[in-house]
Amino acid sequence: MSVERTRREEILETAAGLLASSGLRTSLKEIADACGILPGSLYHHFESKEALVVELVERYHADLDNLAQRARADRTAAQPADPTGAIVALGHEVAACARRHRAALLLTLYEPPSGSGDQLVQALRDLSPAIDRAMFETLRRAERAGVIRSGIDLETLADRLCQVLMHVSLFFEGVPGADDIPGLRCRALLDGLAVEPPNDAALDRSAAFDAAQRTIDEWEKTDEAEDERLPMLRAVARAEFGRRGYEATTIRDIAATAGLSTGSVYRLIGSKEELLTSIMRSFEDIAKSAWARVLKSDATVVEKLDALMWVDINAVDRFSDEYNIQVAWLRESPPTTTNVPTAFMARMRDLKSLLAQGARSGELQVEGPSADIRAWSVFELLWMPENIVRGLGPRGALTLARETTLRGAARRT
Repeated sequence: MSVERTRREEILETAAGLLASSGLRTSLKEIADACGILPGSLYHHFESKEALVVELVERYHADLDNLAQRARADRTAAQPADPTGAIVALGHEVAACARRHRAALLLTLYEPPSGSGDQLVQALRDLSPAIDRAMFETLRRAERAGVIRSGIDLETLADRLCQVLMHVSLFFEGVPGADDIPGLRCRALLDGLAVEPPNDAALDRSAAFDAAQRTIDEWEKTDEAEDERLPMLRAVARAEFGRRGYEATTIRDIAATAGLSTGSVYRLIGSKEELLTSIMRSFEDIAKSAWARVLKSDATVVEKLDALMWVDINAVDRFSDEYNIQVAWLRESPPTTTNVPTAFMARMRDLKSLLAQGARSGELQVEGPSADIRAWSVFELLWMPENIVRGLGPRGALTLARETTLRGAARRT
């Protein structure tokens, strides 16, 4: 490898580390300083930060494509003795690939930042479907072997598996037991969490589901006592924060979209920080209230898990802007185990307690080396990716959740 090529690779690796820890706000000067070179020397290799980011994303896509090709080559061999083991093995590889490319993964979580050039927009949107296809074909082989139940939407399950496996790298760098999480998530969706899962009719009649639905119905209510412009302004700000990211959005942007003067916006909300706090506090209060009602209901642990999935699916559907603000925050301020939001950790404590209760009562089968890892493994499985909620609708997304997270896609022996 030439000296020029070696130096370029060193810059890419340094930039990947900084972007993974500091997010998209990382400047070219910071990258140059970390490389021990002048910014002008860095421009010799990359004409802009955007060009550097594009190459990081393209390397990630290429690695995923190579992984998919290897999986395809393996499928030409004899039928594996353990088809579900093949699914779990591929799952570990998907998670490992995302971990190697954590910076690129963070950048591809949502829409390209506002003002991005055409090349970056294309790169961020062109995540190859090859790895989803490889997972789908691995699932289909298991179905043909009689291991996966018929009637499962394998294409959507493959998408869901790949997403929850890629996201392992977002929070668990250096966490003891984190290497187990990809396998635990695969096994949970294949084997199901419930020892004796009820049918849909019974779950729909549960007190927990009733509590969830009553809470969801209340989300449509608004505060009629406040200035009528505030709900409109919050709606505009939610959309702008979700689309542009908080850091890149200005009060001027919000005012222009809302059709108000900048001065009027300041008089109504005080500041951009206060507006964001108002929006997200409301979202957090809604989630907290919904979880509390479900957990206090007179229901079994499995029924409560089912109702929490219904709450979370509807939250993604109803509060997509707030959901995307959180995603944009991940891109701008990559999470660590020490900067996870308080509200998120409160939900984790609730889940950890519920899983322990289910294990004691014999209702749940949840694996993992510690209570924390078990909760981390399950938490994302209670949510459903936005693209799946949009594609299937809330009720269809719940059906998929019940058939996988609760019952497991694999046949039970």
